[in-house]
Amino acid sequence: MDWKGEAVMNKRKKLPIGIESFEEMRKEDFYYVDKTRWIEQLLAQWGKVNLFTRPRRFGKSLNMSMLQTFFEVGADASLFDGLYISKNKEVCKQYLGKFPVVSISLKGVNGNTFDEARSCLVKVINREARRLQNLSESEKLTQVDKELFEKLLSQMKDDGTLSSSLLELSELLEKHYEEKVIVLIDEYDVPLAKANENGYYDEMVLL
Repeated sequence: MDWKGEAVMNKRKKLPIGIESFEEMRKEDFYYVDKTRWIEQLLAQWGKVNLFTRPRRFGKSLNMSMLQTFFEVGADASLFDGLYISKNKEVCKQYLGKFPVVSISLKGVNGNTFDEARSCLVKVINREARRLQNLSESEKLTQVDKELFEKLLSQMKDDGTLSSSLLELSELLEKHYEEKVIVLIDEYDVPLAKANENGYYDEMVLL
């Protein structure tokens, strides 16, 4: 290969095989098909609950990651440089980095038994609570609030605590940031689909 051919190869972006993190894709300069116009379209049709249905392997997880990266407080605006949404200055000014975000994936919430699946769900909530650990030091939360947050870091042996965990985490975030919370749930259908396959649907649906 001559030097020209080598230069062309060096300029080619890496293919993002198996990567579902928008931030990683942008920082590591992977090849990315710009889908940020979707943010603009989503805001134009904004509702209290928005359901996104796409076939498997259609980039839903990456799009969820993109939404989190765009909306979440402390967002790195440079990750959107050169992308479609960066041209919409009004949208960026009003929404970029303005909201607390809860983001979970239920992809791994499965098991042969209810107890196994429940344990997986607890770990998902624990992981997101740890990511939002700054709540434990918030001056806007009461001691009772902080004790509630600590429960979200525990094994949550009480089903009532687990079933209300996302609501409680969202309420704590709203109290801390004094702003409405965006909740993103990826692979939302996996737990009940697996429960139906393995005979514990009636127990799982109550969570």
